[in-house]
Amino acid sequence: MSFILAHDLGTSGNKATLFSDQGELIASCTVPYSTHYFNRVWAEQDPNDWWKAVCDSTQQLLSKSKIDSAQIAVVALSGQMMGATCIDSNGNPLRPSIIYCDQRSEKEASGILSKISMEDAYKIIGHRVAAVYPLAKLIWIKNNEPEIFKKTFKTICAKDYINFRLTNVIATDYTDASGTNAFDLNTKNWSNTMLQAADIDGSLFPDIFPSTHVIGEITSEASRASGLKVGTAVCCGGGDGSCATVGVGSVRPGEAYHYLGSSGWIGLTTEKPILDTKMRTMTWAHCVPKYYHPSGSVQTAGAAYNWLKEQICTDELAEAVKRNENVYQLMNELLLQSPPGANGLLFLPYLLGERSPRWNPNARGAFIGLTLTSRKCDMIRSVMEGITYNFAIIVDIFREHIPIDSMTVIGGGAKGRVWLQIMADIFGTKIQRPNFLEEATSMGAAVVGGVGSGIFKDFNVIGQFIRTEETLQPNPENEKAYQKIRPLFDKAYWSLVELFDDLRNV
Repeated sequence: MSFILAHDLGTSGNKATLFSDQGELIASCTVPYSTHYFNRVWAEQDPNDWWKAVCDSTQQLLSKSKIDSAQIAVVALSGQMMGATCIDSNGNPLRPSIIYCDQRSEKEASGILSKISMEDAYKIIGHRVAAVYPLAKLIWIKNNEPEIFKKTFKTICAKDYINFRLTNVIATDYTDASGTNAFDLNTKNWSNTMLQAADIDGSLFPDIFPSTHVIGEITSEASRASGLKVGTAVCCGGGDGSCATVGVGSVRPGEAYHYLGSSGWIGLTTEKPILDTKMRTMTWAHCVPKYYHPSGSVQTAGAAYNWLKEQICTDELAEAVKRNENVYQLMNELLLQSPPGANGLLFLPYLLGERSPRWNPNARGAFIGLTLTSRKCDMIRSVMEGITYNFAIIVDIFREHIPIDSMTVIGGGAKGRVWLQIMADIFGTKIQRPNFLEEATSMGAAVVGGVGSGIFKDFNVIGQFIRTEETLQPNPENEKAYQKIRPLFDKAYWSLVELFDDLRNV
């Protein structure tokens, strides 16, 4: 029996997972690292922390599973997307990585749009031109840190940096490339048009390969640091969103899913890119060759609910610690004391600006409709509903192109049945909870590695990994109530757009 080692470089830490060649999850462990949030919309991580987490988690996993490293046939990574990690010609990081949620390069994104229209760019890259993408971030470094830019040999994504540390090969895959604002979805190569508009030399971006491509082998240096055997194959891997698409079983056209973590997205698999007329959603390359992965991604999903826990539900947090219980369970019990619609209380979940569907870095969070009769249970429900209303806009956009009658939900937010039912009621669709909720991304990376190394015949093998554990149907009465409230959520946002702009410099 052989094994596949998958790493998932997330926002808060790296998760290492070991799978057998039969699709069995053997063991997993997570090593955390920190994110530096500052200047309101800036967010950075140290690539050396990623590497340490990968090495530590690999060693822990080998010890925990008691598997000989020689039995690991292939290593494959997924990783947070849209980061700008500048490295020199020796592969050394020149500064902290500017990660996906960083919004500092708004001015630079506007500069690109002075050379090409948003509509023309969207047709090439399948995304809006925006501050969250590496192309604008690289221009920011060029403008504000010229000495760093001068030394930059390549700018790469998170999993690409780890692949380099493992193999000494600098490369990326189509999925991560499609999240840079510099990639042409039509030609599957770096876009000369976008690079010229940005005044960035294309040589600063790495060579591109399929996710399944074996880019190299574990070096002796990486072996000493991680405990992996020298010569073990390493696949290129993919961005976390695209790997999760595989891991949730969306490997054929028309299959929709919802990832609900710190950030979150609605995604599906299609044969062609979905180009929304209002450019509210984006399309990525899929890990499965020839397919695409349209999605709509929000900045603060579970992160907004975590903010609620830390800042407002402090009593519940203390009580959970006292009882040794899950604080989210206590919050769910309180939420159920409030009816659908939270007694007229709305929450805008834009705590770190917003990507899809708003594309507004100035957007702010807000409670709207507070009265002297408002209770904590209403606030809890309104936060959960507000996050879900925002996702529902994305669902409706995709429904203009394909029917969505069912949706599989994964991520930490899928653990609570209460939230799943709210999704079913607001989305108006059947919600499915699979057996694995937080392994989908690493599982997708494992399938990528398995296909790339020849262990698996094709991506349909994911059917050996996952199964539906529970299905929730919409409650007709609740669904009707939410249909009346949802337009008010949208109206609340648009009523405050000008104020959000005014608050930018306050």
